[in-house]
Amino acid sequence: MARSQARYACQQCGAIYARWTGRCEACGAWNSLVEELARASVPAAPGRRGGRRIGFVGLTGESMLPPRRLTGIAELDRVCGGGFVPGSTLLVGGDPGIGKSTLLLQAAAAIAMQPGLSAAYLTGEEAIDQIRLRAARLGIAESPVLLAAEGDVENILATLDRPDAPDLVVVDSIQTMYSEALDSAPGTVSQVRGAAQTLIRAAKRRGFVLVLVGHVTKEGVLAGPRVLEHMVDTVLYFEGERGHQFRILRAVKNRFGATDEIGVFEMSDHGLVEVPNPSALFLSGHGPGGQEEKGEEDYGKKSQRGSLSGSAVFAGIEGTRPLLVEIQALVAPAVLGTPRRAVVGWDATRLAMIAAVLDARCGLSVGANDIYLNVAGGLRIAEPAADLAVAAALVSALTETPVPADAVVFGEIALSGEVRRVGHSELRLKEAAKLGFAEAWIPARPQARRESAAGEGLAILPIGHLAELVARLAPSPRRAVRGRHQIGATP
Repeated sequence: MARSQARYACQQCGAIYARWTGRCEACGAWNSLVEELARASVPAAPGRRGGRRIGFVGLTGESMLPPRRLTGIAELDRVCGGGFVPGSTLLVGGDPGIGKSTLLLQAAAAIAMQPGLSAAYLTGEEAIDQIRLRAARLGIAESPVLLAAEGDVENILATLDRPDAPDLVVVDSIQTMYSEALDSAPGTVSQVRGAAQTLIRAAKRRGFVLVLVGHVTKEGVLAGPRVLEHMVDTVLYFEGERGHQFRILRAVKNRFGATDEIGVFEMSDHGLVEVPNPSALFLSGHGPGGQEEKGEEDYGKKSQRGSLSGSAVFAGIEGTRPLLVEIQALVAPAVLGTPRRAVVGWDATRLAMIAAVLDARCGLSVGANDIYLNVAGGLRIAEPAADLAVAAALVSALTETPVPADAVVFGEIALSGEVRRVGHSELRLKEAAKLGFAEAWIPARPQARRESAAGEGLAILPIGHLAELVARLAPSPRRAVRGRHQIGATP
């Protein structure tokens, strides 16, 4: 009989140790080793034959790919690359209460309502009555979704590994699944890896779409072994702040579509509602997009909206989608000896770099003040094309000179102060022109003719150096004084 032996597995990276240690040497996590029982390996029989010989095929063939299964939720289909691919596995992660179960229950209901398709929702965290209450609140209680509260993988496999398996299977969550063949507790590395591998094999064999819900750690990454993200075909992260009603579904891995694609949703009383035009939503009343959404009586005239300093509209790219978002900055005199930096939605290190470039290359005293930077709407920006918009917001807040409300800004800033070119300029300008903006402050580049054609109706204002931006917002910076600090003082 096989003998069991104790081992310790890291719950963050899956590394195995013979005895417990306080810190995992592989990933550096503290107190992440959990004892698991592993069966001793049995040597193979002496006369056991080898494996069978496999046959290779070429890249070209006559096999037809199955059509994608549309959920009817346009934003979800967009992130997945045009719908669910039969036989694929998706892993959805996000903070507790962000809306993962709500979105997937809505998707399952939409699939089940289509003729000839069926959907099953398996939960290991909630009771059936809880799922029914959520469905009633979402208004999808009449949808023929198959429900089951089960965590045993063997029972789930016996139900799904059949020719009449549902077309969509949602497992909420993979950390609650367990196998009786393993001695460890549910949620450990071996259980998560074993349960996921068993379910993925069944999905490939029967051709149904498998959606796994994954927990996240306090650092915001998916809990469990890192190999889980390599096993699945698509990894989706559900982002958003609880104080905001906006939710962003982002694809960080997709074997059947573009990565870094996003879908924007709005949390309402009846569940998640897709947002077809997120640019006007994230502008929050700034510029023409916000005026079209809420009307002139709510925001006042254009001159009144443009009187606020410390704000700039950035034309960004998320995946293949152009997205306009408002960047807000506040520069205040430092009360303590060390100036404070508070950043929400952007990289704090890059903010410190831009402040240093403004001080060294443009003669401003930005770094001596407290700086507060915020990306409106709860969106997180990662691309360096936002450098110029951040610099414009900082200079506008420092000099109390507003950036025009009908202007969009984008460009990367080098340490020399040079404004470098960025990709997808044509898409950014088209989105700005569609929303009614009149100006575009962009890097100076030779393809000005193509950009003018892309942003037809926009006044293209090229900026080659950061000093040109400062001169545009503060024509006489040496005479401007704000608080106790002189703006534009030569260091």
